[in-house]
Amino acid sequence: MKKWTGFYFRMPIKFKLTFWSTLLIMVLFVGYNALQYMFMEKWIIHREKKNVQHSMNSILNYFLEEEEEFRPENLAKIRLYLGKMNRDDQRIRILGADNRPMLTISDNVPEAGLETVSVPGRQVGIYKVDGYSLLILRSPLIIHDFTGTVEIVKSLAQFESLTKSISQVMYVFALGAVVLSILVGWLLTRNLLKPLQGMAETIRDIKDKGMQERMRPSLNGDEISTLMVMFNGMMDQVEDAFRQQSRFVEDASHELRTPIAIIEGHLALLRRWGKEDPVILNESLDASLEEFARLKRLVLELLALTRAEKESRNAEALLTNPAEAAGKMVERFALIHPDFRLDTDLQRLSGVSLLITIEHLEQILLIILDNAVKYSLELKEVSVKASVNGTQAEIDIIDYGMGIPEKDLPFVTDRFYRVDKARSRELGGNGLGLAIAKRLAERYQGKLSIRSKELSGTTVTVSLPCLAKEGKPVTDTDRGG
Repeated sequence: MKKWTGFYFRMPIKFKLTFWSTLLIMVLFVGYNALQYMFMEKWIIHREKKNVQHSMNSILNYFLEEEEEFRPENLAKIRLYLGKMNRDDQRIRILGADNRPMLTISDNVPEAGLETVSVPGRQVGIYKVDGYSLLILRSPLIIHDFTGTVEIVKSLAQFESLTKSISQVMYVFALGAVVLSILVGWLLTRNLLKPLQGMAETIRDIKDKGMQERMRPSLNGDEISTLMVMFNGMMDQVEDAFRQQSRFVEDASHELRTPIAIIEGHLALLRRWGKEDPVILNESLDASLEEFARLKRLVLELLALTRAEKESRNAEALLTNPAEAAGKMVERFALIHPDFRLDTDLQRLSGVSLLITIEHLEQILLIILDNAVKYSLELKEVSVKASVNGTQAEIDIIDYGMGIPEKDLPFVTDRFYRVDKARSRELGGNGLGLAIAKRLAERYQGKLSIRSKELSGTTVTVSLPCLAKEGKPVTDTDRGG
């Protein structure tokens, strides 16, 4: 038993589905035909019993109405009547008080093997006599001084022949049903598993040919088609993740290689002869410290980005006075850049609470403001404005600097992406700031969007969920002026 069970579980799923679908179709077909056969058999037997009982009633009524006595001169008349009443494959027999046959009318019914018995009341049944199936109906007959029995015997040979032929036909159809069930089960299994087989082939192609392989879903919109579409969408995300990971590794390697090469070069210079020259020694040390600072800044930004992507949102994060917190942060930033004019309008955040911690809000604003200052041109002015729309608070940081080319705009929040790598390196950028800001905003179910036009400035909008002071969604009366 364990051997067969193990064999069954090792079978491919297409064979299992074919087996069970074939078995189900065959059972339904055989069950339907068996019920039909049983119903037909009972109906024919019932009809034969009804016909025999009708004949018995007619014969009894005849004797009662005519009051025919079984005298020799009346036997011919009685025989004539019984001959008319008799049917094919049927025998009518009148038995006397001593159970001896007095009159017999027979049509192809065997005489031997059937006992002659009298009965106290009407009896009907099916008996097997010498290999023949007989339907026998007996009823007592009492007329004047005559007491006897009327016996009607109906041969069921034709019925048995008919049922035998039907059985043979059913066996042939059952065999055909098995073959048809196997064919239908195979076709059904093939159609059901075809999409899954296509998915398996696509996965093999992805393994052999690359991440660009995709399935071709049907257009009928069923569950399998939906699964294919979801599989393709998942593969798009996986391919995009691998592409970003590859670009991240390349960019990180490049960013790390440059300062390491500079430090290595200066150390080699000092080792050869530079340590004897105070001027070269000081220059090499200053350059090395500068590159070390750059490496430290890069590592810290990578750690901040990793935490922003992996850590989950703090359920208790709620900044109750965002206008004051953001205003103080902008003031501190203005002290570092006295040559810039920062125009602040955060009054619309009064009376609301943002679903974010003060540290992360300050980090987002600092990253965006730092970019705004770095990439400004002659007009050294940055605007910080806030608004509330329903359950979302928006903070716009607007600069009037060099802007972002349209072709680069969709990618500026990717890790290590820089529009002008040479100038970004001169300004101390690693291409991680906006990526960190975006991940922090998304961590709180917010978003970061950028609108920009080259040489006309950039507007970065930070959208965050907000609540009124009572913990309810913000309405028009809560927005302030």
